[in-house]
Amino acid sequence: MNIKFRLALLNFMEFAVWGAYLTCMGNYLGSAGLGDQISWFYAIQGIVSIFMPTIMGIIADKYIQPQRLLGLCHLLAGAFMLACFYLGWKAGYGNELPQKGLFITLYTLSVAFYMPTIALANTTAFTILKRGGLDTVKDFPPIRMLGTVGFIATMWFVNCATLGDGGFSFTLGEDPNKFQYTYMQFFVSGVLSIVLFLYSLSLPHCPLEKKPVQSLAETFGLNAFKLFKTKKMALFFIFSALLGMSLQVTNGYAGPFITSFKGSADPLVSSSFAANNATLLTSISQISEACCILLIPFCLRRFGIKGVMLMSMFAWVLRFGFFGIGNPAMLGVILFILSCIVYGVAFDFFNVSGAMFVDSECSPSVKASAQGLFMLMTNGIGATIGTLAAGQVVNHFCSWQDNYLQGDWSTCWFIFAGFSLIVAVTFALVFKPERSK
Repeated sequence: MNIKFRLALLNFMEFAVWGAYLTCMGNYLGSAGLGDQISWFYAIQGIVSIFMPTIMGIIADKYIQPQRLLGLCHLLAGAFMLACFYLGWKAGYGNELPQKGLFITLYTLSVAFYMPTIALANTTAFTILKRGGLDTVKDFPPIRMLGTVGFIATMWFVNCATLGDGGFSFTLGEDPNKFQYTYMQFFVSGVLSIVLFLYSLSLPHCPLEKKPVQSLAETFGLNAFKLFKTKKMALFFIFSALLGMSLQVTNGYAGPFITSFKGSADPLVSSSFAANNATLLTSISQISEACCILLIPFCLRRFGIKGVMLMSMFAWVLRFGFFGIGNPAMLGVILFILSCIVYGVAFDFFNVSGAMFVDSECSPSVKASAQGLFMLMTNGIGATIGTLAAGQVVNHFCSWQDNYLQGDWSTCWFIFAGFSLIVAVTFALVFKPERSK
C-alpha cells in the first residue's frame, strides 16, 4: 500500500479521535450536572500540553520507537475514554453523574495520553517519509490536511448519529438521542483510539537514532527561554499567550450556545436547523481552517508577519462579535456561518504564521525548543487561562435550565470580542518587527 496513503489514514484517524467530542462535549456535560465545569474540561487539555508532549518526546527519542509509543498512548487514551462512556451510560442520559470526580479523573488521563500523540504522529510521518526518500515539505501538507478532514468527519457523524428505542439511525432533525448530546461521543472517540492503536502496529519501523548528550535544560527545551532577552521575541511570546486565550473559548462554548436556542419559546427558533445541528454548523470552522492555510504564503509576502498577525487578531473580534449578534433564524444564522468562516483566518494566520516567524527568527540550535515554547505559550498557558476566564464569564451570565445553557450570551461574546480588540490594538502599537535586524 502507498506509504503516503497510509500516513494520510493515520492523520485522518488521529484527528477523528479528537473531533468526536471536542466541540460538542459541553452539551453532554450540562445534562450530566457538570455544566459549571465545562471550562475546566477544556483547560485540562492546556495543562497537560505543558508537560506531557515533552515527556513523551523524550521517551520517543531514547527508548520507544515513535509509532509504537503513538499506539500505546492511543490504547491508554481510548481505554480511559471508554471508561468515561461507561460511567455516562451507567447513569443514563439526562441524569446527573453520581461519580463526577471519577469521571473528571478518567477524562484527564485520557486527554493526558492523547495530546502527545499529535506530535508523535508528526514525528512518525516525518521519519517514514524521509526513510522512503520522499520530500517532507512537498508531501506532508496533503497528508496533514487529511487530519482536518477526519476531524470534520466525526463532527458530522456525532451530529447526525442517534441511538434510541428505534435503534441506530441518522437525522438532521430534532432528537435528544443524537450523539452530540450524549455519552456516545466518548464511545466513538474511544473506539477510534483503539482502532488507531491496532493500525499503528502495522506501520513501518522508525528506528531510534543516537543523539549527542544534552543538558537537562536542552532536553526540556528550557534554553529557548533565552529568547525573552530580545524585546521583539519577548513581546511576540507575550502576545502569543494573550491571543492563545481565545483558542479554546468557542470549542468549549459554541456548541452549548447554539444548542441553547432549542429552549426558546419561539417554535421557529427551537426547531431550526442550526439549533438542532450545532456540531454540523461549527464544522464550517474546520473547513475554513483547511482552506485558509493556502492563503498564508501570499498574505505573508504581501503584508508581512505583523499584518498577518493583526488579521488573525481582528478575525477573533469578528468571530466572537458575529456570535454575539447572530441567532438561528434565517438572517441570524448567516452571522453564525460568517463567524465560522473567519475562524479559519483567526486560527491559521496566528498559529501557522506564528510558527513560521519563530522559525525565521531563531538560530538553528534552538529552533525546535522555540517552537515548543510557542506551543507552551499559546496552547498551554494562554489557552488554559483563557478557558478558565471564559468559564467564569459564562457562568456569571448564563445558567443551565432544562439541559440548555441559557442567559445573556450576547454580553459574553461581546466581552470576548472586546478583549480580542484590546489585544489587537495594543499589538499594533507596540510590536514593530520591521525595526529589528
